[in-house]
Amino acid sequence: MKYELILLAAGQGKRMQLGQNKMWLELSGNVLFIHTIRTFLEDAACCRIVVVAQEDELDYVRDMLAELHVQKEVLIVAGGSERQYSVAKGLAACGQKADFVMVHDGARPFVDQVMIDRLLADVAVHGATICGVPVKDTMKRVRDGVIEETIDRSVLWQVQTPQVFRTEILQRAHEIAKQAKFLGTDEASLVERMGVAVHMVEGSYNNIKVTTPEDIAFAEAILQEKWRNRV
Repeated sequence: MKYELILLAAGQGKRMQLGQNKMWLELSGNVLFIHTIRTFLEDAACCRIVVVAQEDELDYVRDMLAELHVQKEVLIVAGGSERQYSVAKGLAACGQKADFVMVHDGARPFVDQVMIDRLLADVAVHGATICGVPVKDTMKRVRDGVIEETIDRSVLWQVQTPQVFRTEILQRAHEIAKQAKFLGTDEASLVERMGVAVHMVEGSYNNIKVTTPEDIAFAEAILQEKWRNRV
């Protein structure tokens, strides 16, 4: 089964306190963007990648991909002011090569083939599938500094990307959200809103999103462990 990938690389990196796009943060000899895209470049099921980047970084991304001598078709498009708008711009370039579209955050460099295969097996049956992990900690609902209730964590999952959908489902979800001026936090929230069941499969606790300076040390540790396992 083939899919097209929307890879989001237009983030500002404000919480990272870098003063630049966190995609260009170096981890173990490569920038974050390269660590992330490499898994999809190696996946035979990925028939095309649409990289969504900042307007003023399009040429930089092109040059970086040229150095990798990429064999797969890669399109590079400018993103929008919000994540949802960036996905919509990437989605406009999808639908010609596969029946499924996968969306992934460029700041999640530890996606692996096992996770991708698990998502594809499920979406082929259900049409809308995301990955995540069960929460580990006790969860409280708090308002104005006061605990209102303890939430049953057995039904709570921490959502990750990739998220994958039949292309027409995600396109329709974006159309409806645009008409309603609804801004969701992820693709699944748009699909849920139009009444389509979204299924969850297990991701990985290592599938972190590098967002804050504290995440860098964790990311480096994961990369070092991966390197040791390859030796």
